[in-house]
Amino acid sequence: MAKTVTKSIGIKVQPPKESCTDKKCPFHGSLKVRGQSFTGVVVAADVHKSATVEWGRRIFIPKYERYEKRRSRIRVHNPSCIAAKIGDLVRIHECRPLSKTKHFVVVQKIGQDILFAQKQELKAEGKVKQAVKGFPGEEKEGEA
Repeated sequence: MAKTVTKSIGIKVQPPKESCTDKKCPFHGSLKVRGQSFTGVVVAADVHKSATVEWGRRIFIPKYERYEKRRSRIRVHNPSCIAAKIGDLVRIHECRPLSKTKHFVVVQKIGQDILFAQKQELKAEGKVKQAVKGFPGEEKEGEA
């Protein structure tokens, strides 16, 4: 098995220990990174070397003098040498368009998001409560 050479991609990130034969990998292929860089959590990982990365931000609303929470979700290329899974905290970098929706690539796996599993459970419970609450023909407690 031939060992592939890990090249420098021009930003200060630790290269992955594993090697891959992916042409769209910035470390082992011919893909160049440029432009914007973000840090987020992988919320979905597909079989076809794709993932969805999400991060939250706060926006100030001047009229109400308050902040609102918003989130950004981006489809990214997930090289097999990095292999980020759901719940991983990752750094992504902009690259050339890889498909109709993918313009970013995962360049570093930072670690695990500690509260990711708890957030997912709370979201699931909230959806279940809403579905049960609005069920037709259901009597409310306290009514006879």
